[in-house]
Amino acid sequence: MTPDGRAIEVRGVSLTYAGRPPVGALEHVDLAVARGEFAALLGPSGCGKSTLLRAVAGLVRPTAGEAHAKSVAYMPQRDLLLPWRRVLGNAIFAAGLAGVPPAEAKRRAEALLPRFGLDGFERAWPAQLSGGMRQRLALLRTFLAPRETLLLDEPFGALDAITRHQMQRWLQDVLEVEPRTVLLVTHDIEEALILADTVYVMSARPGRIVARVPVPLARPRDAATVTSPEFTALKAQLLARLDADATSGMAEI
Repeated sequence: MTPDGRAIEVRGVSLTYAGRPPVGALEHVDLAVARGEFAALLGPSGCGKSTLLRAVAGLVRPTAGEAHAKSVAYMPQRDLLLPWRRVLGNAIFAAGLAGVPPAEAKRRAEALLPRFGLDGFERAWPAQLSGGMRQRLALLRTFLAPRETLLLDEPFGALDAITRHQMQRWLQDVLEVEPRTVLLVTHDIEEALILADTVYVMSARPGRIVARVPVPLARPRDAATVTSPEFTALKAQLLARLDADATSGMAEI
């Protein structure tokens, strides 16, 4: 169970995959995410960010320690849309699995379609959607699940730079009117700073939390934010932390 006021609580989590030799994925990870907070896990590829997210979701069991979260909906890196279901059918799929009556799920989905940029596409097939529309549909499916905490694993990683920036702005707008607790996995420093209230920096494998960086930038965060001195200073701080860990890792090889 998480303490009152916290949506996610990770205490001393380590995870080692069996093998010859064993492979350490996570090592003594601690973090806490308050209800309503947007937190980001930032780190190099292969550092265990996605593994930690799956541990929070209850999809993998830590070798040691505990990971708890209140009422989670998990969105993996791929959108995993069902090609035989139309947009509306995909949108309500997770809600149906969670026990939401079909009529209620359909009503709520139809109300949110305009906000997710999918109005008029209710009967379209996934193959007819652009990359950005597919990601918005996957996020709508996640939002419609009756859960207060969203676990997002690089939701915009497969998109081009322009579409990715548009989606970051769009997600901020959606969360303004549909608040959730969010834990986001990313290896993009600017994405972490644009979206998050707090950035947790992870080391190279086995992943550890090596820094917790609050992001006290006003919202909404837009193109002007990215060029501000405050944003630039935070970006430099995160780069320095990542570079220091990378240099340390190289020295140990």
